[in-house]
Amino acid sequence: MFGNGEQSPLTRRRFLGWSQGLMAAVSAAPWMSARAETEPEHPAENEDYYDKLGIDKIINAAGTYTYLTAAVMPPEVQRAVAKAALHPVVLKDLQKASGEYLAKKLRCEAALVSSGASAALTLATAACVASANNLKPEQIPQEVGGMKNEVIVQKAHRYEYDHAMQLCGVRIVEVVTVEDYRNAFTRKTVMTNFFNAAEAGEIDRKTWLNIAHQHGVPCHLDAAADMPPVENLWKYTEMGFDLVCFSGGKGIRGPQNAGLLLGRKKLIDLAVQNDNPNSDAVGRGMKVAKEQIVGMVAAVDWLLSRDEAADQAEYRRRADVIAAAVKNVPTMKSEIFVPEIANHVPHLILAYDPAVVGISPTEVQKKLQAEKPRIELNPATGSTGRLGTHSNENTIVVGTWMLQPGEAEIVGRRLREVLTHPRA
Repeated sequence: MFGNGEQSPLTRRRFLGWSQGLMAAVSAAPWMSARAETEPEHPAENEDYYDKLGIDKIINAAGTYTYLTAAVMPPEVQRAVAKAALHPVVLKDLQKASGEYLAKKLRCEAALVSSGASAALTLATAACVASANNLKPEQIPQEVGGMKNEVIVQKAHRYEYDHAMQLCGVRIVEVVTVEDYRNAFTRKTVMTNFFNAAEAGEIDRKTWLNIAHQHGVPCHLDAAADMPPVENLWKYTEMGFDLVCFSGGKGIRGPQNAGLLLGRKKLIDLAVQNDNPNSDAVGRGMKVAKEQIVGMVAAVDWLLSRDEAADQAEYRRRADVIAAAVKNVPTMKSEIFVPEIANHVPHLILAYDPAVVGISPTEVQKKLQAEKPRIELNPATGSTGRLGTHSNENTIVVGTWMLQPGEAEIVGRRLREVLTHPRA
């Protein structure tokens, strides 16, 4: 109390509160100062990290090739990925829920988002090995050598992705004829693999599947690049294939580092057990982040909402734009070719006589790669066999489905300039 009877404005309680606040502010000062030094006052928005890293953007007139970072995700998928990045979740809960959702959408028993089609093939193999031998994840591949471990493949279907199966310790058995195939089944057979886009092989898809099932062996189908048409996402499981894999970053237009494994629930459950985040599993390093899982779900939703005929018509329109730009080049002939299985979209084939025009298709390709922006043509350009009889050393091949708005006009103009002024 003051002498005049008034209460002091600084009571003991208020003094303690004031002093504690002061001490907190003082102790926080170094942290706040350090934070101010490391965080910009106004963080840069929409910073272009390709520019920051010195990476040139390309015009993709090739297709959904991994080496060209595959497809560009549509805005709906980009937004879903960005939103998923804002919050952590329990990964196994997300894997389970997304699998159940996708299985319903894609009309199969079960589904799993993998870290790409190659990873899906590894997980499919692990599931079949585990099923045949009643193995735990930690036993694959270390203990597989002395157990049931054979995968039957047509000789014409051997490819670089055999490594994805061999990660599980299996041995690949080659066959050529139907008789070879029937005789290849032994007590050690765990799976058969059919490469859907293979252009060779004596045994058709249905015969391959039926014989495998006659022997009680699960059959995997590699359909990595086989979308569109969208019906392929359920066509092969409805045919009876036990497991089917797709790339997520190609025609589905999801994240490039994602894929789908679809099929029988028993086998998908085993694939999940051999997948990330299980530590002692062959798929531990095949991580799929929450963003990629959500991105795949969003991509499937986006895909199922599309007018597929309208999309195909747009790809043809782009091809027509480019063909019109070069129609007056001497000896030039153009056609539109749609592969039957993989990359089932319009490709523009430009055939001409390099001796008359003065530049070969591969030289054209190199000139366009030196552009800014760099233009990438389909790798079948100037080569024989990649598109059957539709490409050879005198053809330029243009894939139009990954072009962005306005880029068909740019590609057409630059092709015309290079072909009409080859030594410029």
